[in-house]
Amino acid sequence: LLLLCVLGAPRAGSGAHTAVISPQDPTLLIGSSLQATCSVHGDPPGATAEGLYWTLNGRRLAPELSRVLNASTLALALANLNGSRQQSGDNLVCHARDGSILAGSCLYVGLPPEKPFNISCWSKNMKDLTCRWTPGAHGETFLHTNYSLKYKLRWYGQDNTCEEYHTVGPHSCHIPKDLALFTPYEIWVEATNRLGSARSDVLTLDILDVVTTDPPPDVHVSRVGGLEDQLSVRWVSPPALKDFLFQAKYQIRYRVEDSVDWKVVDDVSNQTSCRLAGLKPGTVYFVQVRCNPFGIYGSKKAGIWSEWSHPTAASTPRSERPGPGGGACEPRGGEPSSGPVRRELKQFLGWLKKHAYCSNLSFRLYDQWRAWMQKTHKTRNQDEGILPSGRRGTTRGPAR
Repeated sequence: LLLLCVLGAPRAGSGAHTAVISPQDPTLLIGSSLQATCSVHGDPPGATAEGLYWTLNGRRLAPELSRVLNASTLALALANLNGSRQQSGDNLVCHARDGSILAGSCLYVGLPPEKPFNISCWSKNMKDLTCRWTPGAHGETFLHTNYSLKYKLRWYGQDNTCEEYHTVGPHSCHIPKDLALFTPYEIWVEATNRLGSARSDVLTLDILDVVTTDPPPDVHVSRVGGLEDQLSVRWVSPPALKDFLFQAKYQIRYRVEDSVDWKVVDDVSNQTSCRLAGLKPGTVYFVQVRCNPFGIYGSKKAGIWSEWSHPTAASTPRSERPGPGGGACEPRGGEPSSGPVRRELKQFLGWLKKHAYCSNLSFRLYDQWRAWMQKTHKTRNQDEGILPSGRRGTTRGPAR
């Protein structure tokens, strides 16, 4: 069990002896060596270095790592040190023969911080600013490293320090208010620990260029009549931006109930409804929508996608058509010109069903085609039911 190592705290033993470890609370680079001593003095005068031993994080160190320098001093030599096992420092302790603690030291072994990079920021509804960053190429320093997000107006103003850290992860900070619009900010991150400091490159941004919204509310998914391969999706624009001059585009993603793989629909544009086509009959689908505001007050930036809305579930109707080999009615080769036309239409349908279309024109074409096909099949079935067998034979053409 590793205990918190307190900087510079003396470790008093249960007996009358006292001791001093030197150096006290050293900080070293990984791979370094340490030469330390434990010097004991006190009453009774018979206390010597012969019975002393060392522990590191509660584990007794091998005797060959120590040597007696004189009657009251025990030396320790550690080579090629690894990073500290706890950021508060490793516990290096000098013990008396009976195991009591005579003195202790915090041993810090690690790396200086690397230059933070990959700073990204976003503003929720133009009211705040949240930023996150990557701590460095390797990240781990084995020492407590403090990260400070600094920001200021680009052409004037003083440096400000963000105060609300770890809001969206370990390396993030949130600035809740008092932000200026129409003026660029300079933003950077400073990293500091016991072995040094590093500073990121400066990110320059305008709040209007990094706006995001809440996810679209009130997402509704419903069936499209009896069409077994389609679902209709409707939603409401995020209300927080309704008074701002902005454009919005949307994305939809959906998956079947027993899958973790989402299919994304990118071509929704700025509509607040869409029809998903090419779905499996009798299947439960989960659907989510997100929003990207762009063009706010004339900004030329692409905008930032919101989080996805909460999943909304709906199921497609079960197919009433027979499956393969179940008596499905197929076009007959002897019918003049109808075979090629129907084949072309079936190809058109197959192409449509593989995509989710959100334009009214596509809806109308698709629905007209479906209605025409249903009417054609119904007429053919009725004709075949009432025509005498001889007449049906003539329509099919010569037997082969």
